[in-house]
Amino acid sequence: MRFVKMQGIGNDYIYVDCVNNPLPADPVELARKISDRHFGVGGDGLILICPSQKADARMRMFNADGSESEMCGNGLRCLAKFVFDQGIARKQEMAIETGRGVLQVSLTVENGKATAARIDMGEPIFDPGLIPTTLVGAPPKETQLQVAGKTFLVTCISMGNPHCVIFVDHITDELVLGIGPKIEVHPAFPRKTNVEFVQVNNLGEITMRVWERGSGETLACGTGACAAAVASALTGRTNRSLLVKLRGGNLHLDWQESTNHVFMAGSAAEVFQGEWPG
Repeated sequence: MRFVKMQGIGNDYIYVDCVNNPLPADPVELARKISDRHFGVGGDGLILICPSQKADARMRMFNADGSESEMCGNGLRCLAKFVFDQGIARKQEMAIETGRGVLQVSLTVENGKATAARIDMGEPIFDPGLIPTTLVGAPPKETQLQVAGKTFLVTCISMGNPHCVIFVDHITDELVLGIGPKIEVHPAFPRKTNVEFVQVNNLGEITMRVWERGSGETLACGTGACAAAVASALTGRTNRSLLVKLRGGNLHLDWQESTNHVFMAGSAAEVFQGEWPG
C-alpha cells in the first residue's frame, strides 16, 4: 500500500489515496499500527482520500488510537495539497467533503505544488447538545468544570468536533499532560473532547497547546485553533482576527462577523512517500 506522510505545522498524518486504490480492509487497525512512532510510520493518525459524489474528494480521518474523527483542519489542508499535487483535482479552489460537511479550500501554489491553504471552516457550533456536552449554556462559556479536585473555567465549542477551551496565565506540562487527558474523558463530554490550553498575548495573538482526543498532545490542531480563536473573541479577550501560535507553527484565524464563518490559513507540506506492507 502506497502512502504519503504529510504535516501541517507539525500535525502529521499518513495519507492513502483511495480514489485510485481500494479502501483498506480495516482502517481502524491500520490507523493504530501505521501511526505508531516506534513500530510504524509514525503520525497523529491516518487520513484516507476517498471519492465524493458532492465534492472534489472526501476526507476520512482516524486518530492514532483508531477512533474516527469528524474533522481535522491541519489534515484537511494537507489533503487538499495531496488532491492538487497528485492530480485528483487540479484546481486552486476546491471543495472537500468531511464529517463537518463540504468545506471550501483555497490553495496557494508555487512551482506547480500547493504550499498552503485557506479553509472556510464554517460556523462555530454553540448548541451544547451538538458539541456535545452536558454543560449548560449556548455555548457553555467560562463554566465551572471539576477535574482532579480542581475547578477550571471552560468554554466549549464545536467546529465539527468537540473542543474545551481553558484560558490560563501560563501553559504548563502539568496542565496539558496531566489535566488534558482527564478532561478528554470527563463525563461532561459524551463523545470525549479535545482540550485547548490558551494564553492570551495581546488582542491579536494567542499561544495554545492542545491535548487531542484519541491522539494525545499534538504539535498543532486546526479545529482547536479555530475553537480557541472563537472562545477568545467570545469572552472579550481578543479581536476576531488573530494569530494562533502553536508548538508546530502559526495559524491565521479570522472569525468573520458578517458571515459567522471561521477562516483558517496555514502551510501544508509533504514529508516523504513510502510503501506499507500488507
